[in-house]
Amino acid sequence: MKKMMLSMLLASASSTAAWAADADRSDNETITVTATPDAEQARTEIERTPGGVSVVPDSAFKDTPVQNIKDILAYVPGVITQPRMGDDARVSIRGSGLSRAYGNRGLSMYLDGIPLNTSDGLLDFFEIDPSAYRYVEVYKGANALRYGSNALGGAINLVTPTGRDAPALDARIDGGSFGYVKGQASSGGSSGAFDYFATVSAQRIDGYRDHSKGDAIRGNLNIGYRISNNVETRFYLYGATTNQRIPGEVAKAQAINSPRSANPVWIVQDQQRNVDSIRVANKTTIRLGDTTVDIGAFYNNRHVKHPIFQWLDFTVDDYGGFVRAVDDRSIGSLRNRLIVGANIQNGKIDTEQFVNLPGAVKGALAASMVDASKNVSAYAEDSLFLLPNVAVIAGVQYLHATRDRRDRFLANGDQSGRTSYDLWSPRLGLLWDVDPDSQVFANISRSAEVPSYDANVIVANPALKPQRATTYEIGTRGRRGGIGWDISLYRSELRNELQCLTTGPFSACSIINAGRTIHQGIEAGLDAAVPLSALASGDSLALTAAYTYSDFNFDGDVRYGDNELPGVPKHFVRAELLYKHPSGFYAGPNVEWAPGHYFADNANSLTVDPYMLLNLKAGFDLGDHWSAYVEGRNLTNKHYISTVAVAGTANAASELFNPGVGRAVYGGIRYRW
Repeated sequence: MKKMMLSMLLASASSTAAWAADADRSDNETITVTATPDAEQARTEIERTPGGVSVVPDSAFKDTPVQNIKDILAYVPGVITQPRMGDDARVSIRGSGLSRAYGNRGLSMYLDGIPLNTSDGLLDFFEIDPSAYRYVEVYKGANALRYGSNALGGAINLVTPTGRDAPALDARIDGGSFGYVKGQASSGGSSGAFDYFATVSAQRIDGYRDHSKGDAIRGNLNIGYRISNNVETRFYLYGATTNQRIPGEVAKAQAINSPRSANPVWIVQDQQRNVDSIRVANKTTIRLGDTTVDIGAFYNNRHVKHPIFQWLDFTVDDYGGFVRAVDDRSIGSLRNRLIVGANIQNGKIDTEQFVNLPGAVKGALAASMVDASKNVSAYAEDSLFLLPNVAVIAGVQYLHATRDRRDRFLANGDQSGRTSYDLWSPRLGLLWDVDPDSQVFANISRSAEVPSYDANVIVANPALKPQRATTYEIGTRGRRGGIGWDISLYRSELRNELQCLTTGPFSACSIINAGRTIHQGIEAGLDAAVPLSALASGDSLALTAAYTYSDFNFDGDVRYGDNELPGVPKHFVRAELLYKHPSGFYAGPNVEWAPGHYFADNANSLTVDPYMLLNLKAGFDLGDHWSAYVEGRNLTNKHYISTVAVAGTANAASELFNPGVGRAVYGGIRYRW
């Protein structure tokens, strides 16, 4: 009975009753510290944040043909994922990285708390294995202070299982349209203080479009050891090799009328992105009375063979460490929770750039450079409970970043350069636990982003400034009976927004500062379980919906006035209605809807058309060993635009568009033991 009561207290740690009970715990009642909380503990922890956050458990995406990160984030309000080809996609939160035609900016991604971004901030998703995770944490905007991230889009943390919560065997095979085949197997277990989790997957796909074939092999190893009830250390090893051909952006008419075709220039150049990567990390968690400390270090190596408009061959070496302390105690009669931390992420990109001859053949050397990045950040956040259920939260982050390019190819002049940034980002918030099942929150936060190397910004535009934003946010989350909600309203006022504008098919995009812009919107999520007892006793309907309203504009720009910012639809809806039978059978439709036009350029001269996709899924899950699932996507075979590269001013011939995937059917079988 004592263990049951203690478990209930931990699950409701954010409530006053739980905290008081924990504070009164006798010395004989110990709680074993863990470096990796389970999904419910993660949800409790993340909801101490006075802003938009989410935890997506694996039950939301495991029993489905998971192909890319969109299948994980589809029902998180405020997150818009626009696939390009294969595993690649643009993920935008609150308008982050709107203009990116490749890679992602304005979003920090972590794997078990270890950075996936390169040290200069660039991110892509080729290394992510979307069916390998126990849960995924989403911190929108400056709410990602926990990870020292102050990017406009916030942070996403992918969390793998441990041997203490993973089955001895979990195997699956998926397949479907356009040559898609994926197999995955994982194993986990524990013995005394030791536990392990390992998973490996392999996939291939011919691709919906011409010249979009890809394959990947990915593996994760997670080993933990409990030195004592107060100390746990955990080692992580990740490896991946991915190969992906790139079909390229095309003009709007070609994307709509011939969506399976590729850009002919991309075919001649045989444009590809091939990545071999390995990541090694350790995290140790120590409890010292009322204080818990996380200490970690990591090393990431990535070799990229990337024939595009030129043949890029580069190696990324990143390394760093972090420390984070959480102290939860009483100051007089008031509860206080203090978080302090620091992060170091340094690295270099060693690049050789060649002329790309037809057929992806290396020609003459065109550029050679070493780009070094150093990032040191420190942050603190304090939550003081002025009332038993009301906390005032104040925080600040300091970032010192340097970017240093050493040019080794001087035929066209020395293009070496160095710049540094010192940025402060304060934060003030309020969190009200209305009752144990609902919260109201508000915050005012600053954020900052430093330019990356990928478009030669140090030399081409040394006056480029970091992007700054002030965000105002208010919202609520909670549950009443079978109905849950998550609603945030925000307004971000940006200065020097970083845009990467497409200027032509034979160069990288050009990064500029856009001056004053405004990002504001609504993020609304709903889930509901409605008991029916219609076809059988205990059957039900489950409704899941996410609505994102994105109102992004220039603010009195000299060239673009108050035009809308291009890149994403103003309204975006994902909704699913699922019938569930007590036998384990489930089935139902879901839709993706982007009503209304949006723009492909700053001048608002070229539009992207609205669309609606109808999907249907069904499956059978006995709840023990076997499950099977099938899903039909875009059943009406709608021709639509999935992703658009952004230009300053575009016309009908501008090659900016990636068509979405047509009608497809996928299915799979999963076995757990």
